[in-house]
Amino acid sequence: MNPVVAVIAPGMMGAAVGKRLADHGLKVLTSLKGRSAETTARAKAAGMVSASDEEIAATDFILSILPPGDAVALAQRFAPALTASNSKPVFVDCNAVSPPTVERIAAAVAPTGSPFVDAGIIGAPPKPGDAGPRFYASGPDAPRFAKLKDFGLDVRVLAGPMSAASAMKMSYAGITKGTQALGAAMLLADALFAELQGSQPQMLAWLKRNLALMPPKAYRWVAEMHEIADFVGQDPAAHELYLGAAHFYEQIAQDFEGDKTQVAALEAFMSKGG
Repeated sequence: MNPVVAVIAPGMMGAAVGKRLADHGLKVLTSLKGRSAETTARAKAAGMVSASDEEIAATDFILSILPPGDAVALAQRFAPALTASNSKPVFVDCNAVSPPTVERIAAAVAPTGSPFVDAGIIGAPPKPGDAGPRFYASGPDAPRFAKLKDFGLDVRVLAGPMSAASAMKMSYAGITKGTQALGAAMLLADALFAELQGSQPQMLAWLKRNLALMPPKAYRWVAEMHEIADFVGQDPAAHELYLGAAHFYEQIAQDFEGDKTQVAALEAFMSKGG
């Protein structure tokens, strides 16, 4: 029989992952408790079915895909239902969290008897016709999660400690999202645009492509930068660097929800040169 999968929550990534699984013939549950009408509509469009915590705890896999600041609380919320369940689904934390946070999530899941897998998603939400993002997975039960490769997910099992996938995600996001923060902070002047266009055309193209999508996501990246700061915490300078990136994304998120002064300036810069 095909596995039943729960994806929590049906945000942009979660709903797209849910749709990919549903399109491959799986029943996909989600939790809509306290969610907005927009989120409910997104889940329905993805073919996801609203379910109680107890129903979700009776599935084969639970994929936690939500803002990193909510990852520990979600595991703690489901601990009672998982403890009571006879199914013992594989709990896969797919969030952008540091290895120490992974340990906290795993500790919340361990007493329930459910297997735990650490995973990190790299890439954009899946779209029709593409392979979708890579799910790097680690831990003793990662090969069980890899069975979802048969249903449209690109799962890649990593050797090493249980939190190897999150270490990979932190390192990758530290480069890509850290670079976006630095680039956005510096995109100020016509002279800079012309210089980048002449001497760094590939960098300029990369910044324009990624920063066009950044402002509505900035609120989610604040906690992610804090997680990366914890990840590099033994290096004081690197720790401060990513705390600074967190403050920058917090500023962009507030501006995006407000008068969009900084967002408009960023868009104006990126629109130069056609």
